[in-house]
Amino acid sequence: MEINTKEAKSSSSSSPKKTQGHVLLLPYPSQGHINPMHQFAKRLVSKGLKATLIVTTFISKTTKLNPNSPIAVETISDGYDDTGFSGADSIHNYLKNLEVIGSLSLAELIKKLNNTNPHHPINCLVYDAFLPWALDLVVKSFEGIVTASFFTQACCVNSIYYHVQRGLLKFPTPHDDDDDDQPCVSVPGVPCLEPQDLPSFFYVPSEYPAYMELLVNQFSNVDKADWILMNTFKELEVEVVGWMETIFPLRTIGPTIPSMYLDKRIEDDKEYDINLYDVVDDAMCMNWLDQKPPGSVIYTSFGSMANLSIEQTEELSYALKQICNPKNNNNNNNNKYYFLWVVRTQSEQNKLPKDFQREMSQNGNLFIKWSPQLKVLAHEALGCFLTHCGWNSTLEALCIGVPMVGVPQWTDQPMDAKLVEDYWRVGLRARVDHHDEMRISRREEIERCVREVVEGERGREMKREALKWRSLAKEAVSVGGSTDRNIDEFIDKLVPHG
Repeated sequence: MEINTKEAKSSSSSSPKKTQGHVLLLPYPSQGHINPMHQFAKRLVSKGLKATLIVTTFISKTTKLNPNSPIAVETISDGYDDTGFSGADSIHNYLKNLEVIGSLSLAELIKKLNNTNPHHPINCLVYDAFLPWALDLVVKSFEGIVTASFFTQACCVNSIYYHVQRGLLKFPTPHDDDDDDQPCVSVPGVPCLEPQDLPSFFYVPSEYPAYMELLVNQFSNVDKADWILMNTFKELEVEVVGWMETIFPLRTIGPTIPSMYLDKRIEDDKEYDINLYDVVDDAMCMNWLDQKPPGSVIYTSFGSMANLSIEQTEELSYALKQICNPKNNNNNNNNKYYFLWVVRTQSEQNKLPKDFQREMSQNGNLFIKWSPQLKVLAHEALGCFLTHCGWNSTLEALCIGVPMVGVPQWTDQPMDAKLVEDYWRVGLRARVDHHDEMRISRREEIERCVREVVEGERGREMKREALKWRSLAKEAVSVGGSTDRNIDEFIDKLVPHG
């Protein structure tokens, strides 16, 4: 079912190409994968292409879509049309059904679109690298359709997955020795990494083995793809991008955040449009921020998938309580700090210490279920972003110029936090004592990191670096920038010129 076929309006300064190009975009069905691919679709539409985004039947039934969006939306089945992911009895079974049923559904959709849109036949599939079966399907059954693999994580992280998949990098074994004695992992273009800096599945391979297989298999058949697209910008990861360009037809097409926060060339592109979570606290959240002094708010959010343990939640709670108690401020600092904490579900609220939410709310802090994150990060009241360092959140903070304190939990987050601290120098990572059996960041360490970011000269230097990366991100997507040129090249190769 086609939900919206409205053509795009664009304020792009480059003239739209008069083409019959029609790009089908297939993201993995989760918020963190839909957002970047949908934003990339907006870029393509702004340059004259027709774009159709695919979501699952369950998402289409449970999500309010923007009726004014320039992107058409179509559906395929993942086998869980009434429940989505929550209806699967295991991660493995969900992914298997998504592949088997999704392949059949995708093939039917391509045939339908080609039959009903003879003037706009599908001539390109941009598929999420989590879904390599989509590439196999198109190569086998739909001759002439260009294929592009879309990677949603940092290029440095993807390089690690590549090396493991090709047998060029073995799983490290964690040591019980001091950190200085642990082996360094080194691949071309990537800073030297200790085992705890790697994506969590390599450090603890028994953790979610189905996801581990999913991540490594992104490169299982990628050599068949015509393009590899990465949600980053070249200036941010210049060394590793340069190396990977020598072995793949790779182009950086990010950062994929709304144009309003970057080049402002796409009309009305202020938000992500497709929200799988209800943003019920929007006005209240922004009104609360408006009443807070500049640089006084510690925005705390751990994304759409991170699941903090009870112990980590407790440590985080007491760290924030200490920071936001003016009696604990340094003698030369009279600032009062507040926190805005996104606590998504009732089960997450139940992990908070007894009476903590009531007490801290009475002291002027705010708990919300979900937030308009881009608006929050861009607000002058923000002092720092206390984050899990998921890639989308990290890119947003970099593009808006907000320093970070990373408390990474799993998957790519430890490596993103390493890059934030040591490579881009826009924040700190709360360390975990490797002798700590719980392997969590303790309250004293979290408090130390936050204070260092919001107070003192080192924090001011991080802010200057963050603003530098913000400027470079804007240049990348502006006319003639590295990302803009890459997208133009992709379109030029995709669309024949007469």
